[in-house]
Amino acid sequence: MKTRTADGRSAVWALIITSVAGFMAALDNLVVTTALPSIHDDLGGGLADLQWTVNAYTLTFAVLLMLGAALGDRFGRRRLFNLGLLVFTASSAAAALAPGIGSLVAARAVQGVGAAIMMPLTLTLLTAAVPAARRGAALGVFGAVTGLAVASGPLIGGSLTEHFSWQWIFWLNVPVGLALLPLARLRLRESHAPDARLDVPGTLLVSLGLFGVVYALVNGESDGWTAAPILGGLVVGTALLAAFVRHGYRAERPMLPMRLFHDRGFFGINIASLLMFLGMFGSIFLLSQFLQSVLGHSPTEAGLRMLPWTGMPLIVAPIAGYLSDRIGGRPVVVAGLALQAVGLAWYALILDPAVSYAAQLPALVVSGIGMGLYFAPAANVVMSSVRTAEQGIASGANNALREVGGALGVAVLGAIFAAQGGYGTPDSFTDGTVPALWVGAGTVAVAAVVALLIPRRGAREAAAVPDEPPVLAAV
Repeated sequence: MKTRTADGRSAVWALIITSVAGFMAALDNLVVTTALPSIHDDLGGGLADLQWTVNAYTLTFAVLLMLGAALGDRFGRRRLFNLGLLVFTASSAAAALAPGIGSLVAARAVQGVGAAIMMPLTLTLLTAAVPAARRGAALGVFGAVTGLAVASGPLIGGSLTEHFSWQWIFWLNVPVGLALLPLARLRLRESHAPDARLDVPGTLLVSLGLFGVVYALVNGESDGWTAAPILGGLVVGTALLAAFVRHGYRAERPMLPMRLFHDRGFFGINIASLLMFLGMFGSIFLLSQFLQSVLGHSPTEAGLRMLPWTGMPLIVAPIAGYLSDRIGGRPVVVAGLALQAVGLAWYALILDPAVSYAAQLPALVVSGIGMGLYFAPAANVVMSSVRTAEQGIASGANNALREVGGALGVAVLGAIFAAQGGYGTPDSFTDGTVPALWVGAGTVAVAAVVALLIPRRGAREAAAVPDEPPVLAAV
């Protein structure tokens, strides 16, 4: 009985610590969006600079996530979790103290490094601490918390910017991080993966490849799509990413074994996650600025008006987690993605420089329900699609693809916005935002179709095999 009680307390502490850490890392994806006008006023910079204040974080976060998971597997998950938390906390302070837009972007990049080390280990540590019978509910809570953090970034960022200053967006992380460090040391159990190795070539290929592609997308409109650096970024970046895929098939111990994508469930949830974040991130990036630059709302007012969208996961996600345990993750994920696509398309239909809040409200509510339905079961679908020994890799891969989707969303939808409109007048801002929203809606709709590849609950259980050491096939 005492052992069971102690295990229960350990699981609760693991859920609290990993959820708070996950909340911080996820929050910083979009927390600056409603602060961008204030950052521009204080530090200057054009559209590309503002995009990089978001993408410097999401890009380093994305490309180093799988390396972070591998480092934790090899050197100790709790130890590396604490290291990532320390780097994230220190770089948050550096971002708050940044004297110029360049130093802010640099601090954001280091923040992404800390988050990349910390975030994939949260799921691994939580999964190890929670009994299998309660794992779906625990991962549902974790998914809801991190999903809420991503979505509530504009409100929290807007409120801090208006009532204090944009620097407080980053100061907020410092006391939370300092409180978590001793708790993680005392309450989390150390664990390793057997015979874990680092894949340096794979890390370099994916990091440089993604940087080249995102750099070209962010700067293409301002520099010209035929400029040598832009064409070079697209061509070389794409080639490096293709080499990374090939490396994932042929290397003996790649950071991301491509054979995992032969599983329908793993392929379906990960590609759907990438597309979901592409459409959602880019849309929030533009809509949070639309509410301020076009409709004239303050940062707090903009965040509050998005609350039916961003706050809905708090209500819906626990229900979605329960449903996924009862009927399986596939129908819940597919329904969530479909509703998110409908909400974005609705917004694109009604967007106008004089649009009323009443006209926006249905789109916000539908999008919020969709987001809540998606976030809660997604983590459990990922972790249940692989063997226990591969859960660290699976966690890192899923988070990486989500962050890649976010970085591409800001870059792609930002490029569409710049090509079709701009910041000059309310009409030009709207002209750029509407086609970008249509692309976002279409991307999330494709994600819903891809998610149909996830096996039904009964099919997954019938196909389940006992855990065994992974065998890496050379192709």
